[in-house]
Amino acid sequence: MRLLRALLCAALLATAVTIAAATTATAAPAACQSGKRPVILLHGTFKKSGNTWDVLAPELSRGGWCHYALDYGNAGLNPIAQSARELATYVDQVLSATGASKVDIVGYSQGGMMPRHYLKFLGGAAKVNSVVGIAPSNHGTTQPLAKLLGVTFCPACDDQSAGSAFLRALNDGGDLAGSVKYTTIATRYEAVVTPYRGQALSGSADRVTNVVLQDACPLHLTEHLLIPHSRPAVKWVVNALQRGGVADPGYRPPC
Repeated sequence: MRLLRALLCAALLATAVTIAAATTATAAPAACQSGKRPVILLHGTFKKSGNTWDVLAPELSRGGWCHYALDYGNAGLNPIAQSARELATYVDQVLSATGASKVDIVGYSQGGMMPRHYLKFLGGAAKVNSVVGIAPSNHGTTQPLAKLLGVTFCPACDDQSAGSAFLRALNDGGDLAGSVKYTTIATRYEAVVTPYRGQALSGSADRVTNVVLQDACPLHLTEHLLIPHSRPAVKWVVNALQRGGVADPGYRPPC
């Protein structure tokens, strides 16, 4: 496990120092009609949409969902509150383009937690049906690299450090907002958003399902960097969306 942590830290640091400083603009959402709510996809820190949703996006298309990927926050490095304001603008654009009254959000890592700031502080709870988080940093990480990067060039890393002022404000008074529904999908082989159980949210079973990949697929070795590409994780996302945002806790995806 120590070796795995060291390798992941090295990979994250290498990724961080090679990210271009320029922000990639997201194209305006195209008009799309479906009997299902539109889905907004949010990448994680140091990431962009193109290399995150290669497995999930085709699955959503096959299932008949209109889906939109937002590149936010200068590859997710900017302060999370600032990125949440970008999300607020984008949700309004998607609602206008689709004619829907609400969206579903699927986010990876920071992208699974950042929408909760939008829900709680920016009026998003009235416009979002559900948030499905893949390895979401809901209660931060004890990974020391977060603080190191946070004091250099990654304000979002500092925001995601366990016990940060941002997270204290976010989680004060409970994990849920409005009538929004939630699913979290974690892996026991987590070495970035640690401990992995901190990704879970507290709430009633009709609004929250927390799942761990290895509960259904004990031999599945996926860790943080690969979990958005994991087919069991993707199947769980689809299950959650099919059920209004709350995955079936007894669902067993193909491993």
